[in-house]
Amino acid sequence: MKLVDLNLKEFARVLGSDAPAPGGGSAAALSAANGISLTKMVCELTLGKKKYADVEEEIKGVHADSSRLQASLLEAIDKDTEAFNLVSAVFDMPKETDEDKAARREAMQEALKAATKSPFAMMEDIYEALEVTKRAVGRSNTNAASDLGVAALNLKAGLQGAWLNVLINLAGIKDEAFVADYHKNGQVLLAQGSKLADEIYQDIEKSL
Repeated sequence: MKLVDLNLKEFARVLGSDAPAPGGGSAAALSAANGISLTKMVCELTLGKKKYADVEEEIKGVHADSSRLQASLLEAIDKDTEAFNLVSAVFDMPKETDEDKAARREAMQEALKAATKSPFAMMEDIYEALEVTKRAVGRSNTNAASDLGVAALNLKAGLQGAWLNVLINLAGIKDEAFVADYHKNGQVLLAQGSKLADEIYQDIEKSL
């Protein structure tokens, strides 16, 4: 069962149940997917309008990038849960012998790394989505300006949520170089993405 194939009520039900997954990572991906979907919508409300003919080509580019990122972030909803399931599967591995325990420790480290890479990749997509959304500000249908502000809010929530999922998995990883690399790069994405989201929101608020 793919989470993206559930309707809204079904997704909310399973998210709010005692099932360990989906959780915050998949919710963050959904928030981000909603954000870039709003950016795509604003493009569609702009394209073909005579009033915005001078920015037609630029908005076409924003629309194409929004479509690509929408697909990627929708995939991230299931990818995050799949990564979590890899961690959960380790707990079912045998632990009777020293060899079993060693194999279990190694498998857990690999699973945690995979569970870190998934939300980190999401952060990269979200940061790009914010850059794409910024390109539409002041160049798209003014009747839908508020939707770009909501897009920024959803993307920022997704970014922060993905970062928390990076952090919780890094906490269990013993590879210090891996931890340092993802922590450093994640902090950069978080700081720059949050700043960009705030700028978009403030620009939109001032224009209304």
